[in-house]
Amino acid sequence: MAADLDVVNLFIIAGGTLAIPILAFVASVLLWPSALIKVYYWYWRRTLGLQVRYADCGGYRFCYTYRGKPGMRPSILMLHGFSAHKDTWLTVVKYLPKHLHIVCVDMPGHEGTTRTNTEDYSIQGQVRRIHQFVETVRLNRKPFHLVGTAMGGNVAGVYAACYSSEICSMTLICPDGIRHPCETKFDNHLQDLEHSNYTLNIPLIPTTPEEMEDMFRLCSHVRFKIPQQILQGLVDVRQPHNTFYQEVFMEIVGENSRYALQEHVHLITAPLQVIWGKQDQVVDVSGATVIAEVLPGCRVDLLENCGHSVVMERPCRTAKLILEFIIMQQDARGGTKKSS
Repeated sequence: MAADLDVVNLFIIAGGTLAIPILAFVASVLLWPSALIKVYYWYWRRTLGLQVRYADCGGYRFCYTYRGKPGMRPSILMLHGFSAHKDTWLTVVKYLPKHLHIVCVDMPGHEGTTRTNTEDYSIQGQVRRIHQFVETVRLNRKPFHLVGTAMGGNVAGVYAACYSSEICSMTLICPDGIRHPCETKFDNHLQDLEHSNYTLNIPLIPTTPEEMEDMFRLCSHVRFKIPQQILQGLVDVRQPHNTFYQEVFMEIVGENSRYALQEHVHLITAPLQVIWGKQDQVVDVSGATVIAEVLPGCRVDLLENCGHSVVMERPCRTAKLILEFIIMQQDARGGTKKSS
């Protein structure tokens, strides 16, 4: 009997020991879902070998992640979209070779990068800041491959036009800043916002789990089943920054920024790849045709059953296309050198 009691006590102790972390996990999901999201990004950065670093320049601080060292292939600088952050690229980095030198930076004012004033949030202002970052980390010691999505694509395109000698090739993913001939669902939202003098809620700045779900429906063709608690966590993470997001939004839809890429695309001299989701409801896929008409030599890859969030919906395909393009351009330059 005493032995049986010892076994029972052992199971009780073991069960209690296991229950504590399980209950803590469940409590964190129910009570602090935002903390769980931060742990999720931390875990994947570590798993993928990405390290977080800061670069200071004249009182301004950039936060970025990197993996690998400069080598035979060009370094890759990745610029995320509006209200996102450097970890947006984790899904794509997962499918890129570990020997590549990859840098993902928080755009001006976003996440860990210094928040200043609206001058830095216009497309030209962001271009100036990203160039400051590139010089600070000495990424331009030799030409690099530049990738940008959405707002980051607008910035990347203008950057390539202004600093052409620094770019060996580039990829634009559903970039903003183009006068696309076909209207989208978001264009209709934008017209409603303008008519209301921006008193209506901005679809890209959700304040409730329901609005967060609506934003996912707007940005993604693929329907992700996201638990309510995770949606709440995403809202909680973004909520303290919504005033900032509104400032950025007003700048990038303003007269000087809305079509910045359109105004600069003819100045891009680097080999260009355009990747676009055919079902993009934010920036219509017809923008790819507009770019191709100005730069007939650019490569256009249109993805079936994919919306605006290409990086989230088709990460493996996106990584493969980017890598293929980089290798193709590098081989072409090598072939030119050999023939000369």
